[in-house]
Amino acid sequence: MKKPDIGAPAPDFTLLDQNGKSVSLSQFKGQHLVVYFYPKAMTPGCTTQACGIRDSKQAYADANTVVLALSPDLPERLKKFEDKQALNFTLLSDPDHAVADTYGVWGLKKFMGREYDGIHRSTFIIDDKGILREIFAKVKTKTHHQDMLDWIQANL
Repeated sequence: MKKPDIGAPAPDFTLLDQNGKSVSLSQFKGQHLVVYFYPKAMTPGCTTQACGIRDSKQAYADANTVVLALSPDLPERLKKFEDKQALNFTLLSDPDHAVADTYGVWGLKKFMGREYDGIHRSTFIIDDKGILREIFAKVKTKTHHQDMLDWIQANL
């Protein structure tokens, strides 16, 4: 799993969001981005992480930062997740994990003695010029929203 290089342009992509509309990374030039990958919508850890982001929307807006959350879930499941948790940011569907592969977050995982391929929970901070500024390979779901805000406020 090779991740993109910090200091290089972030790899562009276009995916469908929870409403079935195409969203491209490049359309957010001029704003900072938190691009985070999570394993599966509506699971406990992913819900905790998403709700923290939801509740911090104004702080992200004040920091000129947009959040994009990517998972292998289909848009229909993402829409249910959005509705159930009243999420207020963009959820993107990467069912063939092509973007996850590009960002080096798809690979072998182990859970309860079972091995399988899946998303490694990771976050990428991209500046307003589209340059990858930081990678967080391990995040805590409970504090993710604040940890990312703290980094952005201190560094961008």
